[in-house]
Amino acid sequence: MREQYRTEGLDARTLAADPMTQFGHWFREAAESAMLGGLYEPNAMIVSTADAEGRPSARTVLMKQYDARGFVFFTNYGSRKARELAANPHLSLLFPWHPMARQVLVTGTAARTSAEETAAYFRSRPHGSQLGAWASAQSEVIASRGELDRRWAELNARYPVGTEVPVPPHWGGFRVTPAAVEFWQGRRNRLHDRLRYVREGGADGRVPEGGREGGAAGWRVERLSP
Repeated sequence: MREQYRTEGLDARTLAADPMTQFGHWFREAAESAMLGGLYEPNAMIVSTADAEGRPSARTVLMKQYDARGFVFFTNYGSRKARELAANPHLSLLFPWHPMARQVLVTGTAARTSAEETAAYFRSRPHGSQLGAWASAQSEVIASRGELDRRWAELNARYPVGTEVPVPPHWGGFRVTPAAVEFWQGRRNRLHDRLRYVREGGADGRVPEGGREGGAAGWRVERLSP
């Protein structure tokens, strides 16, 4: 199985000054492709974490927000990924936009969103999804599907449609602050374009002594060999 990519190149001279702006450009194009049926769930990303001993795990999660501060997703704070982030906040995100021969790879650190931000997003969820956050003890072993369905039905009886579902104390968001963001564009002959923004001074954005500002936000861009 082999695909010969036939796409336009990625030129550092045309990139935005910072990676979140550049991500916004690409994400809008991915969303437009999704509307035309060319891409499924462009906000789906592979979140890779590691525990305190360095043992990795990965799963697909939906990105729910992004802005100049980073990328946000929501989860049960008792889940495997949340437990691993509590022990080791370093992680990676991968947006696999295969139909467009594009990928975006993010490395950085995660921190919990505020209770206010979590509550605002929780209120925007469909009623059934709000109940699901209560019904599922994410990543824990359960006896059967029936057990999960019974929990949801009990909650639905307690909080029918039209009533306010309280925000679960064990559920909330993580914001990923990027230290590096790589934009990958497939090209012919496996000579792909890989341009990576690297934050000068690390995740806090502080420029080390002797360093330089790579633009207003302290980023530099480097080209990687494919």
